Amino acid sequence: MKRVYVYKAFNRFWHWTQAALILFLALTGFEIHGSYTFFGFDNAVQYHNVAAYSLMILIVFAIFWHFTTGEWKQYIPTFDNVKTQLNYYVFGIFKNAQHPTKKTVLSKLNPLQKLTYFGLKILVIPVIVSSGLLYMLYRYPQRHGVEALNIESLEIAAVVHTLGAFLLLAFIIAHLYLITTGEKVTSNLKAMITGFEEMIHEEEKSAENLSSQKIE
Repeated sequence: MKRVYVYKAFNRFWHWTQAALILFLALTGFEIHGSYTFFGFDNAVQYHNVAAYSLMILIVFAIFWHFTTGEWKQYIPTFDNVKTQLNYYVFGIFKNAQHPTKKTVLSKLNPLQKLTYFGLKILVIPVIVSSGLLYMLYRYPQRHGVEALNIESLEIAAVVHTLGAFLLLAFIIAHLYLITTGEKVTSNLKAMITGFEEMIHEEEKSAENLSSQKIE
């Protein structure tokens, strides 16, 4: 095994900042829905909006980083070995089976992760952002005498936004479980904190060779 620098500084910053913002949005969002009282409704709405704009700014920077560094290629979906990977998570992992996918610097995600992250970035996040913006920026006809959108209410946008939020929370719950499936329970967590992860030496060597070939 060799200690390899897998997750770069911005990758880790984006990951943890996004996680914090999403959890804060969930906290304030549930209060807005009346699930409990903590900040107070007016404050919860204000904090939720600020966190939402902060997340959108972070998303813009993340998109720029992914495309300028080529990291977007990590999320190209594939259906190869998806069934095998799913079987590992459901059954194999409890029988100490060997992981069916080997992680490298150039391929950090297994087939199931690629499909999940692709769906998250192409469907779930855009739905949440667009419905949230519609909800925040919609001008009701009685406000300033301006009619912005020819819809009677924002009920549909609110329902879609809430549905997207629950899908995102489901992803986070699954993500929290999956981070415990590394070589050790804390392996993946430490990797996302330090950027370094233990990898098989031969695999890393081949990844470095492939990277040098691309540079040449």
